[in-house]
Amino acid sequence: MDTRGEDVRLDVSRLESLLESAKLLSSSLQLEDQLRHLMRTVMGRLLVTKGLVALRDGESMRVAIARGLPEVKAGDVFDPEAAEGMGLTALPIGDEDAPLGVIAIGKSLRPDSDTQEREFLQALLSLAAASIANARAHGEVIRSNRELDQRIQELRALIDLVRGLSAMIDPEEVAQLLMLTISGRWAVRRHALMTWKTEQTPIVRLKGVDGAEAEGWKAAVLEASEPVRLGEFILFPIRSGEKTNGLVALGPRAMKLQYTDSDLEFCSGLIAQASVALDNAWHFRDTLYRQQLEKELTLAASIQQDLFPKSMPAMAATDLAARNRQARQVGGDYYDVLPVGGASQYMLCVADIAGKGIYASLLMANIQATLRALLASYTSLPELAARANDLLWASTPSNKYATAIFVRYDPATGECEFVNGGHSDGILLRADGSVEMLTTTGLPVGLFPKREYEAKEFRLHAGDVLLLYSDGVTDACTKDEQEFGVERTVECLRVNTHLPANEILGRAFEAIDEFAAGAPQFDDITVMVVKRTA
Repeated sequence: MDTRGEDVRLDVSRLESLLESAKLLSSSLQLEDQLRHLMRTVMGRLLVTKGLVALRDGESMRVAIARGLPEVKAGDVFDPEAAEGMGLTALPIGDEDAPLGVIAIGKSLRPDSDTQEREFLQALLSLAAASIANARAHGEVIRSNRELDQRIQELRALIDLVRGLSAMIDPEEVAQLLMLTISGRWAVRRHALMTWKTEQTPIVRLKGVDGAEAEGWKAAVLEASEPVRLGEFILFPIRSGEKTNGLVALGPRAMKLQYTDSDLEFCSGLIAQASVALDNAWHFRDTLYRQQLEKELTLAASIQQDLFPKSMPAMAATDLAARNRQARQVGGDYYDVLPVGGASQYMLCVADIAGKGIYASLLMANIQATLRALLASYTSLPELAARANDLLWASTPSNKYATAIFVRYDPATGECEFVNGGHSDGILLRADGSVEMLTTTGLPVGLFPKREYEAKEFRLHAGDVLLLYSDGVTDACTKDEQEFGVERTVECLRVNTHLPANEILGRAFEAIDEFAAGAPQFDDITVMVVKRTA
């Protein structure tokens, strides 16, 4: 009998089987489908009753699928010694030196396989490696798209909430909109909102929560600045400045889904927006109670003044002072000092809103709320400026925008990073008398969508003084319209650099007033002084 013909037929049979397996592996980008087919093919061809496939996960391998091994579960770390103890032989999937995974199989019920059978198995595992790599890449793309879609949905929800809150002056309506947004997004059936701001009517909104239980949560959030887990509830503080004026409690999600870190960050951002809206609404209602027919500019001025920091935070090796003087009852300048990264660093901000009047004050409040919300999930200064730009552009008319300079400052080292969105150049006076300018690195925020911003770095050393200001300083005029200008601003800083920051601030306003010689102030003046001490 001519066995060569039989060998040829067997080769053809293996080749056909290999091609069929290749088709099945490439017919689906679902990893689970590919692993099931691979396991069926190997176990069926070799008459194996037990086996598993483990895929690389970082430095280790984890079981992805197992058959005939009740003690092994998907997700277990693959242990070669334990597998050998169960009578399994591990074969690499892909490159033997750096395999994508392994297939471990029990003893075959067939007689000893020949060389061609082993070659077939090796070829099958090589094909499987390519298909598995494609499936995992496909899965990663899908996960990335889902995350991107979630971020887009979060941005839309934030914009919708800002639009809704900007039209509300009733604290109860603010609370209702916030809870509808949160409970609807995460399908929460049990939730609560409570406020206890001094001299304000408490707001209590409970669903599926006992009032006594809710009262017991108050102590848990009084000193908290981050979400607090208490039993099956997550508690979020409602803060205004350094005080906690209320809380939001969220119970379990539907279908036993868990809250992710991203969910908690986004919810904190929503509550930060609502916190500012509640403050504005409470101020609005207070003003109406005191003066029922008060003009809108008086009201706006009262709200706006409360948006400025009540005091400057204490920082290591730093003397910090800032002041704003409005040209009218309601101004359009804004400055702030906000903690970044757990208060170890700070963001210094000076902004100038286009226009004057009540709308400028509302946009100022919007900028403050936006910055606070974005800092809850801070990643980098350019991204913060870009996201603030998009949010303001989406929630304001096209003719309303703001120039702004943002400086991230590390008091421990003096290291700084800044983004200048069309604002007046910051002035950095070195201890040796040299001057550096913090020039423009991008367009004003809210002017055009989808803008990118460049960040630049510098460092404050002992004796260095940084001056941030609005154009009301350099544009201050005499009666014959001569401007104070940048050169006089630098000279004023130079002759007073030996003084404390607050006195440098006072001398700057004195110099402007002396130069104007009684001419009326036509623009808001804002100055921030940062002096690096020894």
